[in-house]
Amino acid sequence: MKKVILGLSGGVDSSVALKVLKDEGYQVEAMFMRNWDSLTNYDILGNPDIHNEVCPQELDYQDALKVATELDIPLHRVDFIEEYWETVFSYFLNEYKKGRTPNPDIMCNKYIKFNAFLKKAEELGAEYIAMGHYAQVKHLEDKSYLLRGIDDNKDQTYFLCMLKQDQLRKALFPIGNLTKPEVRKIAKEANLSTALKKDSTGICFIGERNFKQFLKNYLPAQPGNMVTVDGKIIGTHDGLMYYTIGQRKGLGIGGSKEFANEAWFVCGKDLEKNELIVGQGHDSIYLESNWCIASDVNWITDVPLEHKMYTAKFRYRQKDIPVEITFLDNNKIKVLYEGLCRAVTPGQAVVLYDGEVCLGGAIIDEVYYNEERRKY
Repeated sequence: MKKVILGLSGGVDSSVALKVLKDEGYQVEAMFMRNWDSLTNYDILGNPDIHNEVCPQELDYQDALKVATELDIPLHRVDFIEEYWETVFSYFLNEYKKGRTPNPDIMCNKYIKFNAFLKKAEELGAEYIAMGHYAQVKHLEDKSYLLRGIDDNKDQTYFLCMLKQDQLRKALFPIGNLTKPEVRKIAKEANLSTALKKDSTGICFIGERNFKQFLKNYLPAQPGNMVTVDGKIIGTHDGLMYYTIGQRKGLGIGGSKEFANEAWFVCGKDLEKNELIVGQGHDSIYLESNWCIASDVNWITDVPLEHKMYTAKFRYRQKDIPVEITFLDNNKIKVLYEGLCRAVTPGQAVVLYDGEVCLGGAIIDEVYYNEERRKY
C-alpha cells in the first residue's frame, strides 16, 4: 500500500482525514508541525514579550497526540519555526509595512505545508502527503488538477492557489468530498476526542490574539489623521497597518450632526500623508472597482486563455465574479470584472476558476475604477 503522511493539526478536519486514509487502506503516518515559538513572542528589539500567553499550538499538539493514539497511527513532531519565519512571517510583516493586507495562509501552504512538510515526509518514505483541506485533487497520468471542495461554504482552494504542479502531484485531500456536518458526524461516530472541538481562527499557526497588540510587538505604530473621501479630518487612526479596505468595526467615529446617520467604512489609505480615508455607506462608490493588476502569477496546471470568461474570488468565501484576463510583462495580469466588485484589496489574492477547477492565482497590486487608481 502507498505510504501517506498527513498533517495532523489537532483539529477535527485533519483528524477525520486521518481516519479516512486509514479506512481506505493506505499505510498512514501523521506529522504535527510546530511553526511558531510557542513559549514566547518577541518585540521589535528581539526582547521577550512577557505579556503574551503560551500559544495554543501546544494544546493542539496534545489533541493531535490523542487522535493519533485513538487511531493507532504513528505521530511525528517537526519544527519549521525558522522556515515559517523566513518565508511566511517576514512576508506578512513586509506587506503590512507597505500598508497592504497579506494572506499568510496562502504563503503557509506554498512554503510550509506543501514544501517543507513535503520534503520531510519524503525523507520518511512517503509517496504522498495529505491535509485536512476542503479541496479535491484529480490525478491524471501526466498532470493533476485542483478542484473545489464539495462544501461550498468551506471550500479552501482559495488558499491553495499558489501550489505548483509538482506539489499538487504529491497531495491528497481526504475530506474534500465531504461537508462539514458529515465530517463532524464521522468524528462523533468514531469517538474521536476532537469531534466537538471548535474550528481554529486567527493568524495561520499563531492563533487567536489581540491583533493590534500582536503587530505592535514587531512593527511600530504610526498614528495619523482619519479623513473623509473629500479630505476633511474627522478623527485619528492608530496606524494604517491595523485597517483593511471595507472595514467597518473599530473606527471610533459616528454620531456627528455634520454627517448623515450611516455607517463609516475604510475607503482607502494615503501612505505618503499617513492618512486613513473613510466614507459612509456599505455600497460607497469609493469601495467599488472594475479591474485590477496582480503580480506573482501562478498557474497550477493549465495556463488560462486571454479574453476568455472565467470566474474569480478576491477573498475567501466570496461569491464568484465573472472575469477575463490579459497578460502583462513581469509575470503580471490585468483582471477585468464583469460589473463592479467591492473592496478588492492589495495584498490579497485573486484566484481564478474554470468551473470547478482552480486555475491558480496572483497577488493584487493595483485596483482601478475605470481609469482612476484607487488609494488602496
